[in-house]
Amino acid sequence: MTLSVIILAAGKGTRMNSRLPKVLQPLAGQPLLAHVFAQTARIEADRVITVYGHGGDVVKDTFKCPSYAQQVIEWVEQAEQKGTGHAVQVTLPVLPTTGQSLILYGDVPLVRADTLRRLLDAAKGGLAMITLKLDNPTGYGRIVRDQADKITRIVEQKDASEQERAITEVNTGIYAVDNALLHRWLPNLSNENAQGEYYLTDIVAMAAKDGIEIGSIQPSYAFEVEGVNDRLQLSALERQWQRHQANELMKAGVTLLDPARFDLRGNLTVGQDVQIDINVIIEGECYLGDGVRVGAGCHLRNAKISSGTKILAYSIIDDVTIGSDAFIGPFARLRPGTVLADGVHIGNFVEVKNSRIGDGSKANHLAYIGDAMIGAESNIGAGTITCNYDGANKHQTVIGSHSFIGSNSSLVAPVSIGDNATVGAGSVVTKDVPADTLAVARGLQRIITTYIRPKKTK
Repeated sequence: MTLSVIILAAGKGTRMNSRLPKVLQPLAGQPLLAHVFAQTARIEADRVITVYGHGGDVVKDTFKCPSYAQQVIEWVEQAEQKGTGHAVQVTLPVLPTTGQSLILYGDVPLVRADTLRRLLDAAKGGLAMITLKLDNPTGYGRIVRDQADKITRIVEQKDASEQERAITEVNTGIYAVDNALLHRWLPNLSNENAQGEYYLTDIVAMAAKDGIEIGSIQPSYAFEVEGVNDRLQLSALERQWQRHQANELMKAGVTLLDPARFDLRGNLTVGQDVQIDINVIIEGECYLGDGVRVGAGCHLRNAKISSGTKILAYSIIDDVTIGSDAFIGPFARLRPGTVLADGVHIGNFVEVKNSRIGDGSKANHLAYIGDAMIGAESNIGAGTITCNYDGANKHQTVIGSHSFIGSNSSLVAPVSIGDNATVGAGSVVTKDVPADTLAVARGLQRIITTYIRPKKTK
């Protein structure tokens, strides 16, 4: 059966007080709407129809980015916002007349694919919905059931009687519906209600009138159906989601020294006995092998870190691959294109960019390594700089294995340092250094005995 997904994403989000459309507000490092698209990809929907309105051009342009190109998105404009029923009505010209549709929301970002699959299974009769029982249901549409416990209709808060307002089971607005039924019911919606809007919820009463059994399920987690209307709700949902992700990682064997101070803004795959200290941020696609330790305040993005490696506090690892038993930081910065082999040491205040460093090599203090190829078991002294940029183009520095670069050296690329070569401290190297040699490139030291240091005038 063909599966369509209708995502309602036309709201302005006035309470956000933002120029950014509500569905583009970030949750866990991604726009709210991106989370919904991720779930539609997981359930392998055949069609994704997104209803846009406020800020539509910005919304559409955002999802032209290649990182969101895992599925084709059909865009339908809702020029006037006349309620959720009207929002689904505008999709009818492009909605197939056969198959099923899921109706989702761009500001309800965390409904899980497993929950959506259960909802589809519950819709065998033609219509199913996700409901939720709340201690305080104020503001939500109530689920009205008959004596046989069958759903008969949904009543909105403003239209509900006192008896109906006492109902604690509420509508989440998420439905699975046969497309043929949507084409039958939606043209018959009425706006004769307190809001003067076309309620999508009215299709439930239509289903009951037509004798269709209405299925329902409850989500596994309440946060799956929570919507976002303002920054307070966005912040609260962020913390719920982060704690859920932290709990899942701990179930998988990760030690989080304080799960309340951990942020995962992407996907993390882990081996056994991984330990993560406080205030660590992980973005993109990351992998931490067996026994990896990540210190406090580190920021990892698209990092692959093999077993036994230790990342000390406040290090930044961005689009980098690190081998086993390496030792990084504290306060190290590894930039995109960097590949470190097994046993590499990168120490405090060392920056590495677009470089490959071989087994066991070390740069322990205050160095910049950019566009470099370094062999095995070489030592890069404190204050060493690879001068890779001439103002217009980048050039490469090649350092062989078992080489020693003395402190405070500048290697002016393009330049090559051979195997087992030594560069004396304080050298400015502009020519290749052959293997098994010593290069010293310093100005002559002079002693001036008549020099008088200037003094400030009082």
